Amino acid sequence: MPEGKKIKIDEGSEFQENSAEGGKSLGVGADDEREPKIDPVDTAQSVESEEIKDLKSKLEIKTGEAEESYDRLLRVSAEFENYKKRTAREMADFKKYANQSLLRELLPVIDNLDLAIKAAAEASDNTDACLLDGVELTRKEILKVFENFHVEPIDALGKPFDPNFHEAVMREESDEHPENTVVNELQKGYLMHDRLLRPSMVVVAMPKNKEIS
Repeated sequence: MPEGKKIKIDEGSEFQENSAEGGKSLGVGADDEREPKIDPVDTAQSVESEEIKDLKSKLEIKTGEAEESYDRLLRVSAEFENYKKRTAREMADFKKYANQSLLRELLPVIDNLDLAIKAAAEASDNTDACLLDGVELTRKEILKVFENFHVEPIDALGKPFDPNFHEAVMREESDEHPENTVVNELQKGYLMHDRLLRPSMVVVAMPKNKEIS
């Protein structure tokens, strides 16, 4: 009996050891099949590649936004430069012609003085010479003011009719002057710088025996 018991224990131990080794072997094989090995280098490269793609995409977006902002800046700068030039031009024109209305109102004064001098020259010797000198002096002083503000009379008599500077109020038959020549000036015209302040009222020549259309 003691010998049989010993044999039983030995067989059991051997069986248990074999069973344990077999189980251990089977357990390792199952784990290898369920969890495949992953290369850390490939994983890092994949993550890095995704990050680079994301950065490139963001860079393209920001580059486009920067280009749009730069184009907008160029347009705004160009518009501002045009605005400054236009404002400077308008300011210069305002200073240049600021007194235009006032000077135009003084033109009838010159007209009346011219008429007074002309009437005095055509009158008898009873004309007061001192009064005539005063009128002429007044006229000269006003013309000096005009000159200071670049107001000049238009030279129309004997010149071809120009609708930009002349206003024809009548026509007169004449063989001494070419057609459409100014033969008489009823009211003198004036320029302020290069701008018409008032046109000359003139009489224009026409050939004799030609009907007025």
